Amino acid sequence: MMDNSRENHLKDGLIDLTAGSLAGIAVVYVGQPLDTVKVKMQTFPLLYGSMIDCMKNTLITEGIFKGLYAGTVPALVCNVAENSILFLSYGLCQKFIKKMTGNSVTQLSTFNDACAGSMASFFASLAICPTELVKCKLQALPETKGSKGSLHVGPAKLVQNILRNDGITGFYRGFIPTIAREMPGYFFFFGGYEGTRKFLASPGQKKEDIGLWKTMVSGGIGGALFWSSTYPIDVAKSRIQINNSGDSLIQLIIKICRNEGFSTLYHGLTPTLVRTIPATAALFVTYEYSKKFMYRILAE
Repeated sequence: MMDNSRENHLKDGLIDLTAGSLAGIAVVYVGQPLDTVKVKMQTFPLLYGSMIDCMKNTLITEGIFKGLYAGTVPALVCNVAENSILFLSYGLCQKFIKKMTGNSVTQLSTFNDACAGSMASFFASLAICPTELVKCKLQALPETKGSKGSLHVGPAKLVQNILRNDGITGFYRGFIPTIAREMPGYFFFFGGYEGTRKFLASPGQKKEDIGLWKTMVSGGIGGALFWSSTYPIDVAKSRIQINNSGDSLIQLIIKICRNEGFSTLYHGLTPTLVRTIPATAALFVTYEYSKKFMYRILAE
């Protein structure tokens, strides 16, 4: 009996890991252009007045692949690492809360699911901080480097530069802001997603069976809640990672408010929300449907 239980836990973990990886790939290809716009607007608010202005300027000066899709390789690494670990940890944290509450995983409340997501995000933060740092630096390279030759720095060269100048710890610049963003953010992310799925389910219907469109709506709401609740922290994180700021999270937020105004903490929120709705819809649809497919294959 114990061996069967261990086998099931291992199978569940591997499926969550694989489905999370596939979901991470989907997010990048759907949302990378607007993520680039978001990072540029966060870090250089005086250069770009609007989402359209930033996107148009990036297209004209840098093109689609070197501009809007800059940092795609580290973004893929970042999102595959983040979402594989996130969904693996989420499933494990749900099982932990299940033991604490005495309920089954399907009977957990929205609050329990939100807590499981918040706990899982701590482990994901360890993986995403280094890769997100490289991604953000590549996305903002034209604005931070003056000479044209420096624009041809790729992911491998940038990683070498960080290692040479700052060592391994250089990849964890902005780690505290990352955790400060992820843990409350994923509380609302998973809470919003699971709560919306339950709300949209018909009487007697399982939330897993609500269908494609309702799953997409649930994912979009979860993503919108994540960014609405944590955006100022993400602005500070991007600046710390790109500008190598020595300020702490709180110090930088206070400095931004004092020198640039409170509204600067929300500069770039529009492209973020425009991006997050289709991106998180793609994330959860890929995760849920690939997970169903794998369980079906293994059951045959």
